[in-house]
Amino acid sequence: MIDAHNHLHDARLLPHRPTIFAELARIGVTRAVVNGTREDDWSAVVALAHAHPWITPSFGLHPWHVATRSPDWLAHLREKLDAFPHAAIGEIGLDRWIAGHDPAAQHEVFTAQLALAAERDLPVTIHCLRAWGPLWDILRTHPLPARGFLLHAYGGPAEMVRGFAQRGAYFSFNAYFLHDRKAAQRAVFQHLPPERLLIETDAPDLRPPDDQNAHPLHDPTGTPLNHPANLALAYTALARLRSLPIPTLAQQIAQNFSAIFGSGS
Repeated sequence: MIDAHNHLHDARLLPHRPTIFAELARIGVTRAVVNGTREDDWSAVVALAHAHPWITPSFGLHPWHVATRSPDWLAHLREKLDAFPHAAIGEIGLDRWIAGHDPAAQHEVFTAQLALAAERDLPVTIHCLRAWGPLWDILRTHPLPARGFLLHAYGGPAEMVRGFAQRGAYFSFNAYFLHDRKAAQRAVFQHLPPERLLIETDAPDLRPPDDQNAHPLHDPTGTPLNHPANLALAYTALARLRSLPIPTLAQQIAQNFSAIFGSGS
């Protein structure tokens, strides 16, 4: 199994990390993309990538953190990518949901990172909330990496899928979509082109419904977290949605992952 998008470096997971990694090995996770979201967490992504060769590091400035960027943030990002030529860029994107968002700053930061991904032909992982129109306007008018880009935990309109796919999009399914209120998202993933599918957890965020969560996990304050081993639930759920045997789906996901993220360093 392959997790196309998570945050295994997140400090909330640190107390549980030994048991988490043992469980990921037990269920057969062979690749994972670990996404940094701001300058001060990129070093934690580096540490995990050095310790675990099956991890693909990804470095990006998330739209929630654009206000915290240093004057040299883009140079720092280039330095990380120089040190890890097989890395990805992400998590980056646009977000009109978060309070106090700055559309102009988000646009500036996102397009700069997208240009870097296109320049180096690096895979890029995109976050989007309530900004599908602005995102489309950027993707249809800016250079993009030839290998494509991932719209992680895709929650956009079904009618936009074709246009995004024509521009090189992959779409990742998350077990969070098993909540009753996410029926529209599940319907989209029933009909996506098979060659554009990926699967993710976004751990420690986007927990599946409690009644389907086989891996309950909490931070030190007692707040529930999404265990990365819920990847198995996502595989099972997507296979059921698409009426496929899990091995058939897993083979397709592996091919798709290699197409965008490569076969490993």
